[in-house]
Amino acid sequence: MCMEPMEMALQEARDAGARGEVPVGAVVLGPGGAVLAQAGNRTEADNDASAHAEMLALRAAARALGSPRLVGCDLVVTLEPCAMCAAAISAFRIRRLMFGAYDPKGGGVDHGARIFEAPGSQHRPEVIGGVREREAAALLQSFFATLR
Repeated sequence: MCMEPMEMALQEARDAGARGEVPVGAVVLGPGGAVLAQAGNRTEADNDASAHAEMLALRAAARALGSPRLVGCDLVVTLEPCAMCAAAISAFRIRRLMFGAYDPKGGGVDHGARIFEAPGSQHRPEVIGGVREREAAALLQSFFATLR
């Protein structure tokens, strides 16, 4: 049985949470819909503030395609990307961004910096938010509740 992309991203998020990382997962789909890369957050493990799931998956997909641009590719992520990740999504030329939970505090797409609406945005992908939102939000809420 083949998992749908958001389920794969949610599994990456669960795995990240189990490792003590903020539970965010991402999957990059190629132009034909095949999975090119998937990742969960690794900021703590890598001692790298930029090791967000989106960044790791985008970099791996670019290596897989042998191109710095991911034209025709889609990104599925469990949380609204932050401004850093949104800028990378624009630079990588992602065709479509689908995300789960909205992030009113740290988001950079529908909240905060709204990177794709900025005059200097290099590329504006199609954005679909709220995909399996409750599930994605519950993972984050559960993770942060254990820290309190």
